[in-house]
Amino acid sequence: MAHRYAAGCDVGSTTGKAVILEENKIVATAIVPSELDPEETATIVLNKACQQVPALGGISDLSGLVGTGYGRNEIPFADENISEISCHALGVHFCDPSVRTIVDIGGQDVKGISLNPDGAVLDFVMNDKCAAGTGRFLEMMSRTFRMSLSEFSDISLKAQRVVPITAQCSVFAETEVISLLAKKTPPADIAAGIQAAVAKRSFILLKKVGIIPNVAVTGGCSKNKGLLQALGKKLRMPVTPLSVDPQLMGALGAAVAAQRKNAGQPVQTA
Repeated sequence: MAHRYAAGCDVGSTTGKAVILEENKIVATAIVPSELDPEETATIVLNKACQQVPALGGISDLSGLVGTGYGRNEIPFADENISEISCHALGVHFCDPSVRTIVDIGGQDVKGISLNPDGAVLDFVMNDKCAAGTGRFLEMMSRTFRMSLSEFSDISLKAQRVVPITAQCSVFAETEVISLLAKKTPPADIAAGIQAAVAKRSFILLKKVGIIPNVAVTGGCSKNKGLLQALGKKLRMPVTPLSVDPQLMGALGAAVAAQRKNAGQPVQTA
């Protein structure tokens, strides 16, 4: 029975993700914190996913495995490695074929991806030169507020007004935020300003590939309700919710690619 199971593994800078497909059904998922060694991250997350499928004795029983993410080249048991651009496109199209624009906000970078109606990548752009606008920036800000990421996301939804954050650099932005807090500016209003600043950066990036409805957000920051609200306001349209955890889209797309390769079907990559 094990020949039916195709898997994808996304080794990111902050988390490792795995998805196992049986034909077109997701039968296992896992997310773990990234280790220093990408191979170790891949091993841990794939074993965790395999344990959810009684017919699988382990990673070697998988019928196909595609790796993606920054650590994809360090997954020795993957049959092939594919860029996260292609995998996020495949994963999102698997969940919702109506989505034509993706913004992937990860720990270290932000990507804008446009799709054609068939789910193939039309264009993409990446910002990996500056931490501002990434998940790492939001983690830094939540620490400044002495809050978890979830608490930081929620407090921004209670803002009475949005306090603009003008600094373009993450280090200077943190200094600006500390100064605002010292002046007794309501934390909710500052948090909303931070979410708006990140949303603006994503919006500018998306304009380079063209913003075609519907728009979906992937990556760990997709769970930040405050950011999704701010981005929706900037886009002047709601962000399309996905039926599967958006943080898993890279791993899901890799699993879809593995499944297609098993079936002898072509996989377009970007």
